[in-house]
Amino acid sequence: MAILKVAQMGHPVLRRVADPIDPDIINTPGFQQFCDDLLETMDDYDGAGLAAPQVHHSIRVAVLTLEDDRGPEFFVNPVVTPLTDETERYYEGCLSVEGLRAAVDRPCRVRLEALDRFGVPKGYELEGFPAIVVQHEMDHLDGILFVDRCDTSTLAFLPEYKRYGPLDELGDEPSLDLSDLEDEDLETEFVPLPQDVD
Repeated sequence: MAILKVAQMGHPVLRRVADPIDPDIINTPGFQQFCDDLLETMDDYDGAGLAAPQVHHSIRVAVLTLEDDRGPEFFVNPVVTPLTDETERYYEGCLSVEGLRAAVDRPCRVRLEALDRFGVPKGYELEGFPAIVVQHEMDHLDGILFVDRCDTSTLAFLPEYKRYGPLDELGDEPSLDLSDLEDEDLETEFVPLPQDVD
């Protein structure tokens, strides 16, 4: 296995719509090796997910962890369909956009259909954080970065985000205690904003 180089914003591979994968190649040693390398790279960067374009391969495959107890899963030729107009706001970061955070509003319930790494069809209805993570990673397959969808007034560099908290909460005390998070935790994790409580 190998740890692959992660492309950074500005590299053309991140702006290209990725090519569908021919199901006939899924069970070849080359594709399976690539899946192993993609997973190892995600683990090495301590990421929640990683899409093939982020490692300079413009093909429609991503690996991500929807729930900790299920572990990482592969999604080949995925299709995401929103199931609601209701959105949730999360602060997102990205391995391909190092050092930035911003708030993104996304549909909070989606259907995900894909093949697994061995070509077996699967489908999920996801809500909340798993739905957000899936949409972030699947955007990579269409040449879209979270900065394209974010509320630009909330864009912040990581040190300032850690120091001052979310910019859309100015005037309030930051509601997230970021002091006990390590840099690498913030570098790869989505940090959800708490919901308003009446």
